[in-house]
Amino acid sequence: MALAGFEFRHYDAGSAKAITGQLIDVYLEVYGAEGGEFYSEDRYREQLRNHMTADGWELVAAWAGAELAGYVYGFPLPPGSRWWRGLLTLVDVAVTEETGSRTFAVSELMVRERWRRQGLGHALHDEILTGRHEERATLLVEQDNEPALAAYARWGWTELGKLRPSWAGAPELDALVLPLRPDRADANGSHAGRIGGSGSAKL
Repeated sequence: MALAGFEFRHYDAGSAKAITGQLIDVYLEVYGAEGGEFYSEDRYREQLRNHMTADGWELVAAWAGAELAGYVYGFPLPPGSRWWRGLLTLVDVAVTEETGSRTFAVSELMVRERWRRQGLGHALHDEILTGRHEERATLLVEQDNEPALAAYARWGWTELGKLRPSWAGAPELDALVLPLRPDRADANGSHAGRIGGSGSAKL
């Protein structure tokens, strides 16, 4: 999804290492005021390092000239994935079964303050999800992040339940799902068990 004034670049884990420092800087700018261990630099560095080892890890960065305006990254959930282990809402076990090609997890989506309200979050969202072969996508959002929750509802996401990641100090988050192949929505459990419409989002 093109957006005037921005250049979108795709990275795998190898090529993203060159901009790791900038990724951390953006995270700290976006989440630094949150405070606590869960939002600390050390924890995010560990998360990023661990996630970048996942098969199929991908990042899309939005550049405004030489400045990193925002980015999104994710990866397919492998069989036996730990992603759902913190799920607090009771759902049918089939809903959380993973095959390696069923679910793409959007772990982080963030836009720096000066570039918000320009459609950049939506553009990054579409850039990483368009053309994917998984049946569905999932992501986690802070329950009090009303702008992000409203945006995801407009973009077709629905709530599967509440989830608390295993990271120390992690808050309870809303777990959302989005069918990527609508013809398989009923079969893949994207809507099963929903109660409404470490990853996170700052749009």
